Amino acid sequence: MESKDLCIRDAVLQDLAGLVQLEQACFDADRLSRRSFRHFILDKRSDLQVLEKNNRLVGYFLVLYRRGISLARLYSLAVLPTERKQGFAQLLLAHAELSARQRRCVFLRLEVRPDNDGAIALYRRQGYQEFAIRHDFYEDHSDALCMQKRVYSYQQQDTDKGIQFIQQTTPFTCGPAALLMAMNYFEPNTYDPYAQELEIWREATTIFMTSGHGGCGPRGLALAAWQRGFDVEVMLNQAGPLFVDSVRNPQKKQMLERVHQIEQQKCTQANIPVHITEFTLNDVLEKLNQGFLVLLLISTWQFDRSKAPHWVLLCDVDSDFVYLNDPDVDTAAGQNAADYQYIPVNRNILAKAFLYGKQRLKAAVAVKKDKTSSF
Repeated sequence: MESKDLCIRDAVLQDLAGLVQLEQACFDADRLSRRSFRHFILDKRSDLQVLEKNNRLVGYFLVLYRRGISLARLYSLAVLPTERKQGFAQLLLAHAELSARQRRCVFLRLEVRPDNDGAIALYRRQGYQEFAIRHDFYEDHSDALCMQKRVYSYQQQDTDKGIQFIQQTTPFTCGPAALLMAMNYFEPNTYDPYAQELEIWREATTIFMTSGHGGCGPRGLALAAWQRGFDVEVMLNQAGPLFVDSVRNPQKKQMLERVHQIEQQKCTQANIPVHITEFTLNDVLEKLNQGFLVLLLISTWQFDRSKAPHWVLLCDVDSDFVYLNDPDVDTAAGQNAADYQYIPVNRNILAKAFLYGKQRLKAAVAVKKDKTSSF
């Protein structure tokens, strides 16, 4: 964007000094460092653009992206105090939305202090809606109001069912966290994550995995949900035992086989449907249309180049995207729970992600509260 006096362009390394000065003038805390600005200028998963007025830097915005995810985050937007009330913040916001749209992101999300009335009013005027509050978010321990706007128009629909987001608290409890989100959707505020996360893991764990504590298998998670009164169905493309190729120790392999036999017997006794078939992603998504929520086992390779097995919760679907909650929040990368809630993922990308390991394992657990399911 250019005019006689104004120009919005990509930031370059020569802007570093000006960006640092602007940051110091605009913020008292939570400031981006020179090193951070340099990283974002060079990083292909971010858009950092500056606003110049008469060849002087007066503002910027920073939008962050994640691999394989059609979601953008407005990490920062700033205008010099002496240049405010001229429509520059609205102009920068519009260009941030354009950047997200050009990358085919469905939503642009942001965080704002609840007492920042001016910024909140701007975001609301531009169509942003609140969807969560993050406690102890800022450096001074104040909360953040999370807002979002749909910036890329595919099939329009209300994609937010109001599913409570629950973050896993250990590296091995993604399955229990995903199941807790599903159960608390059907029975709100019934299952305390602090009390139930490890309890469900104890019930559903495979005991061993590639390293450290084992995660949870589909039959174990289904049994945990069934024991709490839920209707469940398991979808697998292999009879099992599962994950045996992830351990080398013969004794550990035998342990995995014993766990499989026990869970298989319990599922039979509980009359839990376990469908062994080469099912497709469309079969899984049809469960959403039938009123289920679905725990899906994925390989995270499509998103972070890691080959770890991981459980996510499928929440909704439209003609182009599947919306999921991912309980594994990477706070070390500067992300927060809002970045992992109702994530829009292209169907083709998810179809590649839900094949795990050399055996190309597919696994899903469909959960709902009534007794009218069929596969």
